[in-house]
Amino acid sequence: MVILVNSAATVLLPDARPGDRLHDVAPAWLATAHDALRLPGPRAGQGTGTPVAGAIGERCFEAHHSMRADGAVAWWLVDDTDHRMVREALHLERERTTFLAKASSMLLSSLNLGRCMDVTAQLATEHLADAALVIVPSRGMRLPVVTCLRGGSPALVRVSADPDEVPGLGEALRGFPPVPSRWIDPATAPGWLVPEGFGAVGSMVITPLPGHGVAAGALVLLRRSSTRAFTQGEEVFARLFAARAGAAMSAARLYAEQTSIAEVLMRELLPPSLHQISGVEFAGGYRPSADHERVGGDFYDVHPAAVEGEASLVALGDVCGKGLEAAVLTGKIRNTLHALLPMADDHQRMISLLNTALLNSHHTRFATMVLASAVRRGNEVHLRLTSAGHPAPLILRESGLVEEADTHGTLVGAIPAATARTAVVTLEPGESCVLYTDGITEARGGPMGDVQFGEERLMRALSECASMPAESIVEHVQMLAGRWIGQGPHDDMAVVVISAPRTHHLTAVNGHTRGRFTG
Repeated sequence: MVILVNSAATVLLPDARPGDRLHDVAPAWLATAHDALRLPGPRAGQGTGTPVAGAIGERCFEAHHSMRADGAVAWWLVDDTDHRMVREALHLERERTTFLAKASSMLLSSLNLGRCMDVTAQLATEHLADAALVIVPSRGMRLPVVTCLRGGSPALVRVSADPDEVPGLGEALRGFPPVPSRWIDPATAPGWLVPEGFGAVGSMVITPLPGHGVAAGALVLLRRSSTRAFTQGEEVFARLFAARAGAAMSAARLYAEQTSIAEVLMRELLPPSLHQISGVEFAGGYRPSADHERVGGDFYDVHPAAVEGEASLVALGDVCGKGLEAAVLTGKIRNTLHALLPMADDHQRMISLLNTALLNSHHTRFATMVLASAVRRGNEVHLRLTSAGHPAPLILRESGLVEEADTHGTLVGAIPAATARTAVVTLEPGESCVLYTDGITEARGGPMGDVQFGEERLMRALSECASMPAESIVEHVQMLAGRWIGQGPHDDMAVVVISAPRTHHLTAVNGHTRGRFTG
């Protein structure tokens, strides 16, 4: 029963009079707290001085009590509305900061554009809307759209639609500031913008996904008619989220474009796959200095003869340095050699012209190389070998004997005059010529970890490859060199093998007349 009501309490509870039952004039939460003071058991714990809280009208109050000597209870109420609003705002801000940090982490963990679109749509439905659509600018007639419903999985569809038909969407895709949601009538949303089974759209927000100078796309947030509409604060927060999503999507798109460009350029820089040409067997192998790189400073090419019966040209070289910068110069050297093919029968002239081209280039690097002209005559392969500052080719005879070709010269791109001496070698069936770069012989490893593989060890390895096909010799050399260096650092390594294939004599008519040889 109410005993006393002061003037402030009368303003707050105008129906309260002395003698009234508390349950009739006070809010239920206060009456329940008062009852708990006199009831035994766990509920009595509320009488230890801990305040209770609740609402009266649109304000929030904390109720404290004091026990009087006569057994009566004095309740005094403190308006806690402003403090509660501050606490709720702080809690909301912490939640939003946590969400943005989580979103940034998830979005930046992938440089895949499709993955970024999926994550953006899914995060938006978990924290911002009942459904979300991520739309990226179209390069054709169809818009790529990722749609996600709350609790569902994102799905990519391609829609034939004009984004300018949706108020604010065309502008968002072009990077213009967002249109306030109060200016957008949800009823005008076209069918392709509303997920199947979503129901009536109550409110819609369209905001751009800003990228690096160019808009990455647009984010569309939808709420059902049964859900409260977006507030101005939620729209601002959606833009903060969209800024992070747009940056991640823009980075992913830029990475994809750079990867595509690099892939196209890389294909031109990669050594070619080799095979048998005009009865001469060719095989090659290449390993860059770093496992994450695909090209480097070593290169090789085989240029088939333009006319059947003439020699094919093999070029193997080593540019000073490693990595992409060295690979760029190897590309220039390979292109220059390709342009000099009409004079492929004159190795010295090709080397001199290449030397002049490199000296006149802005590159400050030099290169070593070896040229080999190979032509099959009968069952033999005739070679002309010319080294320009490069390790001399090794000749593997059928008996297992390994010889060094008698050729040497100055490196290319360092001094005005590049001179070289050409050696002439004949390969019998089953014999091979091995061209290699110093990345193999100078590879450090072995039991002590700092011993060079060396020319002697290479020659011993080749002596074990007598009569083996060219491809098998390449694999054997690469295997031994790789085993020697283990996991240690190394230079680019390249090897090319030119072989005279073993031939079989096909007899004609009676077995005594001249027949044909076939590899």
